Amino acid sequence: MEQTETTKVSLPRLGEAAPAFEAVTTMGTLRLEDFKGRWLILFSHPADFTPVCTTEFVAFANIYDDLRKRNVDLLGLSIDSVYSHIAWVRDIEEKLGVKIPFPVIADLNKEVATAYGMIHPGQSKTETSRCVFFIDPEQKVRAMVYYPLTTGRNMDEFLRVIDALQTADANKVATPANWRPGQPVIIPTPATVEDAEERVATPGIECVDWYLCRKKL
Repeated sequence: MEQTETTKVSLPRLGEAAPAFEAVTTMGTLRLEDFKGRWLILFSHPADFTPVCTTEFVAFANIYDDLRKRNVDLLGLSIDSVYSHIAWVRDIEEKLGVKIPFPVIADLNKEVATAYGMIHPGQSKTETSRCVFFIDPEQKVRAMVYYPLTTGRNMDEFLRVIDALQTADANKVATPANWRPGQPVIIPTPATVEDAEERVATPGIECVDWYLCRKKL
């Protein structure tokens, strides 16, 4: 039986330092540490001048101001050249009337893509997949989302994830499924019997049981 070689993809780990990089972009050479002190969404797209990626770049541009209000920078990437990137973003502005306000890494040598596990041979051996990394101000990876080449991404979810992460950090809480800002948050599970009894009896805290309690911020 013929055997095929499987290429292992190395992925960053949640809660650990994001892989450092220095790369050429459409806005000059940038390093990961240039974004320290702010949140960063680093995303990859398969290729310039492709239809799904074009709709995504327009969508990312549309939430750019919302991200900036949340102290979030945006950085794209593919393994196309910087000249291809420049031509494409100019084409998007000319044909669709949307200016791309964020830099795009030209990762021809695949160094950044490899460090972040953006190339998945099962999808494509020559293109980066639709990967999204949420990197906090301390430059730790806090969330990762992967999509197949055929599926465009949902920008509302990215805003929701940022809101949830920032709310959790600021208030030492967690957020439930489908959470949106303004909705009740989840209090972390108690570590002792005393803590469990105290939270059940505390006004303003709604408990289904001792391990599942919510409160409004």
